[in-house]
Amino acid sequence: MKHSLHTTAFACALLALTGCASLTDSRTAEINLVALNDLHGNLEATKFTYAGVGQKNERTVMAGGIDTIAGALKAWRGEDKDLLLVGAGDMVGASPALSAMWADEPTIAALDLLGLTVTSVGNHEFDQGRIELLRQQKGGCASPRPDKACRFDGRYDGAKFRYLAANVIDANTRKPILPAYEIAEVKGVKIAFIGTVLKDAAEVVAASGIAGLQFGDEADAVNRLLPELRKEGVGTFVVLIHQGGRTPSEYDKQYCGDLEGEIVPVVKKLDPAIKLVISGHSHKGYLCKVDGKLVTQAQMGGHMMSRIKLVVDKQTGNVVDVSARNVVIAQGDYAPEPRAAAYLATVRERSTRELAKPVARIAVPIVKRSDDDESPLGNLVADATLFAGRPFGAQIAFMNRGGIRQNLEAGADNVVTKGQALATLPFANTLVVMNLTGAQIRTVLEQQWVADKVEVRGLLQLSEGFTYKYDLRRPEGARVSDILLDGVPLDDNASYRVAVNSFLAEGNDAFPIFAKGTNRADTGIRDVDMLTSYLVRKDQDNKPAGLAPAQPRIVRIR
Repeated sequence: MKHSLHTTAFACALLALTGCASLTDSRTAEINLVALNDLHGNLEATKFTYAGVGQKNERTVMAGGIDTIAGALKAWRGEDKDLLLVGAGDMVGASPALSAMWADEPTIAALDLLGLTVTSVGNHEFDQGRIELLRQQKGGCASPRPDKACRFDGRYDGAKFRYLAANVIDANTRKPILPAYEIAEVKGVKIAFIGTVLKDAAEVVAASGIAGLQFGDEADAVNRLLPELRKEGVGTFVVLIHQGGRTPSEYDKQYCGDLEGEIVPVVKKLDPAIKLVISGHSHKGYLCKVDGKLVTQAQMGGHMMSRIKLVVDKQTGNVVDVSARNVVIAQGDYAPEPRAAAYLATVRERSTRELAKPVARIAVPIVKRSDDDESPLGNLVADATLFAGRPFGAQIAFMNRGGIRQNLEAGADNVVTKGQALATLPFANTLVVMNLTGAQIRTVLEQQWVADKVEVRGLLQLSEGFTYKYDLRRPEGARVSDILLDGVPLDDNASYRVAVNSFLAEGNDAFPIFAKGTNRADTGIRDVDMLTSYLVRKDQDNKPAGLAPAQPRIVRIR
């Protein structure tokens, strides 16, 4: 699957790394890259707290924002006109309202403005399904989000950059749904960028949107392409992978050897000819070495970018050296680029009026999303889910922690705006109500610890009136006890009406029981709409939402 680019068409690459001794001579070429991952539609700067090597105290700055990112790229392009800007997925999806309310079209346009050449897909590129991903690439207004698509400019022409997905296969055609790779020619050197998404993407994406797709092993998908690419005269291979890891090392440590997580076995399986892996997904900043390969990631939200230098033998096309550093994109460090700043101002102006509309008053200035067994915001959203499901007979509601993007913040007089509600629930999941037996509900609760996935997902959040206890000292499958609904023990043989979002209803997040629910009612009510309706009702009843319940709903026996 051949796709070739020439840098004169894209104006994308970056300068040699400051402070690094040049290894280039007439026989070698220095190729400079900038890598961005997990932007998640963050067009504006947000708070970022960090500490680098040798820094005892953390700093908190406003970082990112397309105007400042563009300013940094402009400065770096001034030092190397052959600049390649590349991505590692999740450029859109789970986005702030400024982007999400327009089907993320402003972010796609902003990435074009930045000069992005290629990016792997991430799992969030599939949030709205295959059809929407292909629309975002190719353009058009036929969208599963008709209330948002083409509403910003009245038309949408698609992305100028290329999405890559070497390991996402159409089950019928047995071919990738998007190009597997892109070849760029820079300074006489051919570079192949190969893109993949995590093979477990199907576990974190709504099943209905990816029906008929298969997500294969990342390393296998990459390795099988190399013979084809070598025939094209390529000797330099860069993997853009939406999969990540973690390390206790600082974001700018060169080069850590303690990277852990799902990315590590993938890198170890890659062909030795691959010297650079640009990663994402875990929202960590790192520069690490795994089996002689440099593995980078630049946190998320545009807070930092990775500056990478490849030294390539021009005769063989092989990489002889690779180095990198992560740079925090703090506001004030780079002058905003005028065109990007003007575009951001336009997006803000068109969005502010709608987003600023007041919804309702809450009891506190902020309702927090935490990593505890239950959180104030988890309780609130579960209660809102139950509230919206009551007309369909709902008795119990569950909410997955990953479906809550960020804290629910209020403005003056503790009034929540439409934009603040959208920032909390940006996924546009819909409400589904179904019948489950008591035994099935018990199984759902026990499945929270299958293969210790609770460490990744967090416990399901529960609606008011539903409680249980658990003891992790007990064997798997027998950890839950004292399950009560309104003070009455759950009956394994009885049937209960359960409300969840459409993501959970399809059995995602490794809860297959939800997909077996009967008498299903897909209400079509969006998550943010059920939240705002609940907030309005509580405010009207003069009992603003947001206070912690008097008694915990989940009790751990220690």
